[in-house]
Amino acid sequence: MAEFAAVAGLLSLLFVAVVQLAVVQHVRATAADCAGEGARFGALRGHSPADGARRTRELLAASLSPAYARDVTAHVVRVGAQPVVEVQVAAPLPVLGLLGPGRGLTVRGHALQEGS
Repeated sequence: MAEFAAVAGLLSLLFVAVVQLAVVQHVRATAADCAGEGARFGALRGHSPADGARRTRELLAASLSPAYARDVTAHVVRVGAQPVVEVQVAAPLPVLGLLGPGRGLTVRGHALQEGS
């Protein structure tokens, strides 16, 4: 009986750690996808990087939480001679559920800007 209590406690702790790791990976993948989609939107002809940042904020607020959409920036960078829209998201790193320290997770999305 005592062995079961010790092993059950360790297994429960291991299970919670694996679930939390899955939550972190899910948040990172979702934020990267939202940043990429925002960069593609901002790179379209007739749109600006600010439009891409706004789209990224909307997607993050809808898919994760408005707390993850607070720090989104977008600008044009040059890769070689090509203009590329870059959207950067600095989001909380989920340590306990979806709660965690701010700006612990940074992801970027890129898209080649269409000619005007």
